[in-house]
Amino acid sequence: MDNNYFEQQVNDANTNQTNFVCGEAGKRKKGWTAGKAIALASCCAVLGGALGGGCSYFLIQNQGRDNLQGQQTSTVLESGREKTALNVNYVDTSRLMTAAEVYAANVGSTVGITTSVTTNYWGFQTTSPASGSGFIITADGYIVTNYHVVENANDITVSLYDGTTYTAELIGYDESNDVAVLKVDAQGLTPVVLGDSDSLNVGDSVIAIGNPLGELTFSLTSGAVSALNREITLSNNVTMDLIQTDCAINSGNSGGALFNLYGEVIGVTNAKYSSSGSGASASIDNIAFAIPINRVKRIAESIIENGYIAKPYIGVSVADVSQELQSYGLPKGAVVKSLEDGAPASEAGLEINDIITAVNGAEISGGSELVKLVGDASSGDVLTLTVFRKSQSIEITVVVGEKVQQALGKEETEEPGQQNQQQNRQQENQITPPWGNWGWN
Repeated sequence: MDNNYFEQQVNDANTNQTNFVCGEAGKRKKGWTAGKAIALASCCAVLGGALGGGCSYFLIQNQGRDNLQGQQTSTVLESGREKTALNVNYVDTSRLMTAAEVYAANVGSTVGITTSVTTNYWGFQTTSPASGSGFIITADGYIVTNYHVVENANDITVSLYDGTTYTAELIGYDESNDVAVLKVDAQGLTPVVLGDSDSLNVGDSVIAIGNPLGELTFSLTSGAVSALNREITLSNNVTMDLIQTDCAINSGNSGGALFNLYGEVIGVTNAKYSSSGSGASASIDNIAFAIPINRVKRIAESIIENGYIAKPYIGVSVADVSQELQSYGLPKGAVVKSLEDGAPASEAGLEINDIITAVNGAEISGGSELVKLVGDASSGDVLTLTVFRKSQSIEITVVVGEKVQQALGKEETEEPGQQNQQQNRQQENQITPPWGNWGWN
């Protein structure tokens, strides 16, 4: 394999510096910009949150008076935690490969994930295994998978293609985007090459490498991009814009890499259509979904570098203008349903029932487009909103803010057994994640 596929680690006296590897097809692709992420939630919400995140703390301890000087002395203890800095290395991925070549170049960078989950059923605790997939993004052991693969896990084991196994630590996750970052104690691993999901086209050939059923390890399935920006509401009521593919995705594939034929990861498989298995229902085949890698990159970078997830936001919840309302003369766009007090949108003068029809001069047709545009912005960016209000069109300038959330959530108050029982009640033909062998499918 080309040495460019290997990540380099640079150490100085105070900083652990880790490099991601990104693809370059013909020309250098857009780099990974920190501080950017997609803010997706039900009803196309772009909601603010309380600031969080780790910070250094100071402890001042009285050490008594100096006997010689007669003065009080104090000691200040400052956190000395080393921070991880991430750089991007670019490699030439301009050569189109066969599926067999993509598999050979990347199977060593994909992993199987096994977890142990303890549940409480009517006062009795039981422990059961769960399986999923993931892929290596740095040579020093950072791994990306789905959050639902490691949710509520007591321990996590990662298996490589060569049979090597590691105990993994959950570094952080973003539940709303179904992304988790793990870390294993290893050096010299082979990371994948991260591509650009914004450059995808419907019809592009793709392959998935994963562990269907948790038993058919390191399997390849192939297909094409069936649709882009498919708005899907999952069984946990989270709405996401996903890549649709006809690659066969089954239980255990969750968290695995979706590759293009340049050998670049362009998505993380996380969901599929499934039926109840009723004899009266036709089976559903090859309708699966993946999280765009550009979104995953930003989330993973923030988790690794900062220990928290920073998302751009303006603090507004919106919905589409219905066809019925448009028939009465209202324009299409994103109608404001609620505003967060003190958030950028409220401070800029946006009002409930305003209809946002364009952003920076580009027309939008609904709330999902506004969500994407805000998610693609950075904190401090200026968005000029064209707003329809009381039969007039006005312009409102909003400065994008930043919402920070902890990468490791608080302990659940609901008993895991009760949670699992609730998630078992799934309706026929609804979108359900391929959870692995959790008994949830």
